[in-house]
Amino acid sequence: MRTIRGALPPHLERAVGDESVAIATAVPVRSFRGLVEEVAQLSYLNKDHLLFYRGQGRDYRNKAGASTFYPSIYRGERVAREQVTLGLDVLESASARLCDALQARDVESHRDVRRRKYIQWSILQHYEVCATPLLDFTQSLVVACSFAFLGADKEDPVVSVFGLPYITNRVSVNSEHDLVNIRLLSICPPEALRPYFQEGYLAGTDEVTTDYDTKPELDFNNRLIAKFRLVGGSKFWGPTFNPLSREVLYPADDVVDDVCSSLRRDMETGLTPGRVGAFLKEWNELESFVTHRARAERAGDRPVYSFSEALAILRERQVVPYDIAKEVDDLRRLRNQVVHKPLAVEPDAVIRATQEIRGVLTQARTWPDW
Repeated sequence: MRTIRGALPPHLERAVGDESVAIATAVPVRSFRGLVEEVAQLSYLNKDHLLFYRGQGRDYRNKAGASTFYPSIYRGERVAREQVTLGLDVLESASARLCDALQARDVESHRDVRRRKYIQWSILQHYEVCATPLLDFTQSLVVACSFAFLGADKEDPVVSVFGLPYITNRVSVNSEHDLVNIRLLSICPPEALRPYFQEGYLAGTDEVTTDYDTKPELDFNNRLIAKFRLVGGSKFWGPTFNPLSREVLYPADDVVDDVCSSLRRDMETGLTPGRVGAFLKEWNELESFVTHRARAERAGDRPVYSFSEALAILRERQVVPYDIAKEVDDLRRLRNQVVHKPLAVEPDAVIRATQEIRGVLTQARTWPDW
């Protein structure tokens, strides 16, 4: 995708300094009203771009120290093309099964879903069935902030602002910027409630799957205009504004959610591509968690370049017990075998490993504070 540099008001220019926005520290903002005022200035200064938002529990950074925003199929410190190819196989299988399931439930516009791969990918991404080449965004600051606080743990949550091309259709393809933008509110069946409550959009690099020169060209930090750290916990909202609850963001009685939940379960215990997809999705989450934690441990010291190094740091500093570190290292070897020699891996081993990763992630969230 084409890289942009957004226009910033003077006080944000000073906060960013000579660094890129991705590398600079997120600017603290102490109230929702204050955030709206910041975004109002950004919108006025960046007339050539339509602003979109993404709320996260923490600022995910790569080994160079830059905030990173990859579509789920490309996430991970080192993603081999073989892994992306496997992910696309999973996506193709899931897309076909999604179309069949929607038709069987007589969901309105199921024929439209079957005709358009971007609609299939959008549903699978938004309902977290499997990894896709698309990334979730919203045009609602309330939604973005609500998601940020839902995902926050020990750090202040972050809302990032992106500049994307203006939308012309339900699926807008901009060949000049190599981007596709999908308006979920126009493209999803009315039985799919979640996108309507979340004011959801998805974006990705047009026509790029495994054929890319370098992985960073797929990172949406290329479109990052600003990022803000939400300070003050519940006081951030003040007396006037309120966050959206999890029950609002994930509404009950969502027919498409029922279909996708069933599809997730089938993929985890059915065909090998589904098993592989579930395993890789969980592994990428574990890899991200361990690497982020190691970089926090070594803040101000030398950078952390690899997952193996990150795990060694946490083991040496007694953050991770020896037996857990060994289990994670065994899982890393299995991940490499799944990616590079998938035919040599027993399907049952992948299922067991997926459950092991989930167990490790549960324990990881109890590791001592840094």
